[in-house]
Amino acid sequence: MISEKLEQISRLDAQEIPTYIDKVARDVVQYYIANKLHIAMAESCTGGMLASSITSVSGASEMFECGLVTYSERIKSELLGIPIEVIKEYGVVSEEVALAMARGVLDKSGADVGIGITGIAGPTGGTDKQPVGTIYVSVVTREKEITENLALTEPDPGVDVRLRNRLMAVLYSLETALEILL
Repeated sequence: MISEKLEQISRLDAQEIPTYIDKVARDVVQYYIANKLHIAMAESCTGGMLASSITSVSGASEMFECGLVTYSERIKSELLGIPIEVIKEYGVVSEEVALAMARGVLDKSGADVGIGITGIAGPTGGTDKQPVGTIYVSVVTREKEITENLALTEPDPGVDVRLRNRLMAVLYSLETALEILL
């Protein structure tokens, strides 16, 4: 199911992604309000784009707890409670850190769903081990956890790789924020 969703998202034309994000964000806000649920997120490589997509929807204040942009290791540790040892052992761009970010923001906010995003959006910063497009998204509730390496590939020439990767991570996060509750 997760891989199918990633495949569908990756087929979207770069110009279609923002429109689709707006639609899914509206769906998330409406669903959460109707079910009296709250969401919180800790973002790194998306730099607040996920929080912005949700708060762009009228009425989001009824379901949105907080959005933190936790770029540095120090802030991930101090604000989200991620032990520095975890960051050092696994690396800031890792499944373990994305999951710890989601759990941390869930615990600190008291929300029903927490999201953590960390990765290498590009166009620089990639390595052979972790190429550009290595983006981990973790969506958690108190009972369930979904963590995925989006492993985004290079887009067609002429597409802003950084923007596309960030938008893809936001879109995946929004869709998973609905899926985890179903």
